[in-house]
Amino acid sequence: MNKKAISLMTIIMFTGVIIGCETTKEHKGAATGAAVGAATGAAAGAVLGKKGSKVETAIIGGLVGALVGGAIGHYAYDKKKTQQETAQKYDYKSAEGTMVRIEDVSTLPGSVKAGDKVEFGVTYALLSPSADADIRVTEMREIRYGEDLVGRPEVTVTHKGGTYSTTVPLFLPKDAKTGTYRVLTTIQAPNAQDSRETTFIVR
Repeated sequence: MNKKAISLMTIIMFTGVIIGCETTKEHKGAATGAAVGAATGAAAGAVLGKKGSKVETAIIGGLVGALVGGAIGHYAYDKKKTQQETAQKYDYKSAEGTMVRIEDVSTLPGSVKAGDKVEFGVTYALLSPSADADIRVTEMREIRYGEDLVGRPEVTVTHKGGTYSTTVPLFLPKDAKTGTYRVLTTIQAPNAQDSRETTFIVR
């Protein structure tokens, strides 16, 4: 898969994380990039992907609590199917309006050691009544350790309809707490949203 860096955005550093509203539970791609950020758990990133995507923000968010000292790596995406191919798969009709459907989420590897990297992947279908329409999409990944929100990397991009796979790497701090971490991935578009949860273990 040929990825090309299409935009290097301003690094946005946070010493904490803004906790938003709880997202209800509903319902691969490969990322590249070096660790970025500081001991505060800053999030940043170049956006990688195929030529033609309109990137509107860098990755924002922070790491706190059990993930302080870690870093968010580079966001990457790949378009797997066209609008037409995706519409055929879901028997989509324009009267349905904007549609978002998560097909798969992953945390790879599922079991890691402190100091290692884990990649958060998601594949989702995105459709709108107009095949040429630009759709503003926000990808959020809420990371929880127990009941505590310890990270929330987020990126907003603009895509046309189709099926996309994206990844965001997390570089764990060397003293990351052992145990199970839950990752709730939410894809939001105008009047459409889907979420799905997965987990990884720090041993």
